[in-house]
Amino acid sequence: MLDPYEVRKDFPTLARRVHGRPLVYLDNAATSQKPKQVLDAIMEFYTMHNANVHRGAHTLANEATELYESAHDEVAKFIGARDYREVVFTRNTTESLGLIAYAWGLQNLNPGDELILTLMDHHSNILPWLQVCKVTGAKPRFVKVSGEGMLDYSGLEKLLSERTRLVAVVHVSNVLGVVNDVRRIARLAHKHDAIMVVDGAQSVPHIPVDVKELECDFLAFSGHKMLGPTGIGVLYAKLDVAESLAPHEAGGGTIRSVSFSPQAGVEVEWSELPWRLEPGTPNLAGAVGLAEAVRYLKRIGMSEVESHEKKLLEHGLKRLGELDGVEVYGPRSLEARTGIIPFNLSGLSPHEVALILDEYGIAVRSGYHCAQPLHEQLGLKGTVRASFYLYNTIEEVDMLADAITEVLGEVR
Repeated sequence: MLDPYEVRKDFPTLARRVHGRPLVYLDNAATSQKPKQVLDAIMEFYTMHNANVHRGAHTLANEATELYESAHDEVAKFIGARDYREVVFTRNTTESLGLIAYAWGLQNLNPGDELILTLMDHHSNILPWLQVCKVTGAKPRFVKVSGEGMLDYSGLEKLLSERTRLVAVVHVSNVLGVVNDVRRIARLAHKHDAIMVVDGAQSVPHIPVDVKELECDFLAFSGHKMLGPTGIGVLYAKLDVAESLAPHEAGGGTIRSVSFSPQAGVEVEWSELPWRLEPGTPNLAGAVGLAEAVRYLKRIGMSEVESHEKKLLEHGLKRLGELDGVEVYGPRSLEARTGIIPFNLSGLSPHEVALILDEYGIAVRSGYHCAQPLHEQLGLKGTVRASFYLYNTIEEVDMLADAITEVLGEVR
């Protein structure tokens, strides 16, 4: 079983003290801390193998290319992709979702077409589609959520029609931790010949994810939320769909050849996948760091990560649920959610609570969490969000609850 106390030894940041207190890092939905194995892998790349990829014949260039390409393979296996060609490296989840919108959406959507989005989603899985709709004349349709924060599946089914071209949904809500039934939605989408897009930013780091089981066409996620460095993201694109994508940005690395003749002008032959969707010099060290993060998570086991977070979630819901003046949001069922607890304290704004908890050395998030439509659906003007990961402990959950108890006592 996962031993968080052993795991914590790999994370230098967790030994810090903040305002004279031990750091309690509960802002993992925003970004995770990095183990020394990942930090060492990045340093090793820069000190021993630093060169550009796909461009050189010398030893360092070959080493860098091997590391970069093997990182694609490592990630592909981690998410159950059939082939490394289905894995495109980007900067983050936001860029991955934007790539789909602009490389697929602008080429395939027309006036009268419809896209189904949800009011549960992060802004990054809403805004690009709204921009594409303005350009193409397609129409967005929105699925609502229940008062408990669950997706309205019956409402989603009613929105589906012969005009539906795409369904975009978050796998795990970054506010509520709610786990959506992606395979169920994908099957409904595919019955209407629609593309299925999944925001996996909060699922891939925390629960076992197999793209074949999800039956999705696209899946986007970020390295920095799963122990990897910032500046590296992933777009899984199912091969038959990916083959139809032209580069959203053209330039170095995206082409096999560029030739000119007076008769034909400039003729371009694009590179094979995934390189034609990765323009310019990529984040090489980021890819190396992400591959090492994947290996770290594989050694522990994603089922173990999920089980550990469930224990923290159960304890956290119990402790915070016992406190008068604390409102906790989301479904009570542990099966329906991951290790995220959004809450508010009576008499204090979310930002005030976050600032006060920081004085206790406790790092949480406050605000809309880039999901304002969801908060508005729930009648909220923001929340405080505590989010767990594999290195958090029951004692840290108790420290959060004890600090909130003190804060409530002072407010009263």
